[in-house]
Amino acid sequence: MNRGFTDKIVVVSGGSRGIGRAVAEAFARQGAQLVLAASSAANLAAAAEAMASSGALKPMTCAGDLRQREACENVFAQVSTQFGRCDILVNSAGATRAGAFLELPDGAWEDGFALKLFACVRLTRLFWPLLRQAQGHVVNVIGGAARTPDAEFLIGGSVNSAMANFSKGVAGLGKRDGINVNVIHPGLTETARVGQLFKQRAEAMGISPDEVRARAIAKEGLRRLGQPEDTAELALFLCSERARHIQGAAIAVDGGATPGLY
Repeated sequence: MNRGFTDKIVVVSGGSRGIGRAVAEAFARQGAQLVLAASSAANLAAAAEAMASSGALKPMTCAGDLRQREACENVFAQVSTQFGRCDILVNSAGATRAGAFLELPDGAWEDGFALKLFACVRLTRLFWPLLRQAQGHVVNVIGGAARTPDAEFLIGGSVNSAMANFSKGVAGLGKRDGINVNVIHPGLTETARVGQLFKQRAEAMGISPDEVRARAIAKEGLRRLGQPEDTAELALFLCSERARHIQGAAIAVDGGATPGLY
């Protein structure tokens, strides 16, 4: 086991499944003490046991609905009480839905912003003093829709764009306070959530999920879908001392799918 992050306290929201879990596992293999926050106590327990069984330190888990301010405050309170510090915050919670615009109710929009954007804002604000003390890192895992609008993914694109703007702005404060703030934009990544998105798109477009998947891969010219570990490896680098001169950057991990210049 590489011990590059030994004694570091790493908080990962959305750390029980998908990309968030892969990021957490990568830091755990590097010797970090993980704190995983997500809504499902069962999923958190399974993730923590899997990491501990691999020889890593067993993560602390904080179950709660991160759409609610109180849940975010509880994560901060537990970390402060148990460790009194935070070196790295990875905001990876959020599962905005796809679908036909005219069929997406207000609640779906509110849910998307509450979990992905507002949880990120609240956790960043709460942990900022500890991160400043540690001269730490924030990595926000957002998504390529922040840069590439999509008629069947309007909630996700809107939330992602807002989160990207927030990240770039708060990186300016990070320059003054010694906290590196950066963004990772994963493309289509092989997780349970992407399978759900394919189903939602299929319903909106009147085709099968398999056809949605095939069209997406063909449209973006991908050799394969991304793997959660692809994002995790970049997160490790961005939180290392080798990346100290990378500040306010947004890096795509999408196999070249982003069509624009940035």
